[in-house]
Amino acid sequence: MAHPATLFEPLDGGKVRCTACARYCVIPRGSHGFCFVRKNEDGRLVLLSYGKAAATQVDPVEKKPLSHFHPGTRVFSIGTVGCNWRCLYCQNAEISQEREVAGRPLSPRQAVQAAERYGCSGVTFTYNEPTIFIEYALDVMKEARAAGLFANFVTNGYMSPEATQLLGPHLDAVSVDFKGSGEEGFLRKYVSAKGPEPIRSTMVDLQRRGVHVEVTDLIVPQVGESVEATRRLAGWVRDELGPETPFHLLRFHPDYHMMEFPETPVATLEKLHGVVQAEGLDYVYLGNVWGHPLEHTYCPACHAVVVRRYGFTIQSWNLDERNRCRACGHAVPMVGRLSDTYVPSFATPVL
Repeated sequence: MAHPATLFEPLDGGKVRCTACARYCVIPRGSHGFCFVRKNEDGRLVLLSYGKAAATQVDPVEKKPLSHFHPGTRVFSIGTVGCNWRCLYCQNAEISQEREVAGRPLSPRQAVQAAERYGCSGVTFTYNEPTIFIEYALDVMKEARAAGLFANFVTNGYMSPEATQLLGPHLDAVSVDFKGSGEEGFLRKYVSAKGPEPIRSTMVDLQRRGVHVEVTDLIVPQVGESVEATRRLAGWVRDELGPETPFHLLRFHPDYHMMEFPETPVATLEKLHGVVQAEGLDYVYLGNVWGHPLEHTYCPACHAVVVRRYGFTIQSWNLDERNRCRACGHAVPMVGRLSDTYVPSFATPVL
């Protein structure tokens, strides 16, 4: 059953303007927005995917990726159908590009009950862009907060100021994926978005509202591996979000309509890691390269390994009870700390 949406404006002639994301779709009666799940029914906007989960899974929070937020915890991940982007390499295209609104019923309360049943510390909205089902996500987040759970988004960041204002009081953390370092040409050609400005505004606004922000940059070989673009993005993150902002360089793997592309060479990721570090960011990671030493967290003061990782598993924790480096005492910014009862339980790669 369609659920009334909150983020829209009525227009003349029975049209509505959706204000959930940076597209600001103007939708005539009986039509859908770009995402296919927000529909104009008789001059009002409804969310067709409310309470319909297309994918759920228990994940380590490190998979999101969030490396400085409640390390070692599990999250209950929820995705629906539809998306406000058209990524040609989408690994979740079977749901993100689905035009028929489907999914199993999952009310906000049922979502939180499932999270509690599986021993999760939070709920995560992922697999497709959560901004397009923001009203559903918000209701889940409110239930989660009442139950003592945190909530986070894995997002392309292509939100509206109206959305960030609505999310601010309820969202605890966000992982924002720039994709191709946010180059305008890459975004237009490979994800059907106009440019990076809405993404930047989202990150600044959410951080200002107290949301923990981590940055990811998917490095697509041949078409999205520019040194200069990566340098510009890193410099912007340093200046606008701060040098302690975690920055993840993710390895691309071929999928959907980009099967002819190779995986990102590890040497390319290592080179770009050096570029980002040279711009003054303290915590830079490689993702989807299991067993690489640049998965670890290093103390920026003495360069000791303070968190040793293998994929999404934490192998050793060398921070004290106040998250200071045990070798030199430097404070490492972490939201929460590793539980004394943490037991590694995710030992195989999940991409």
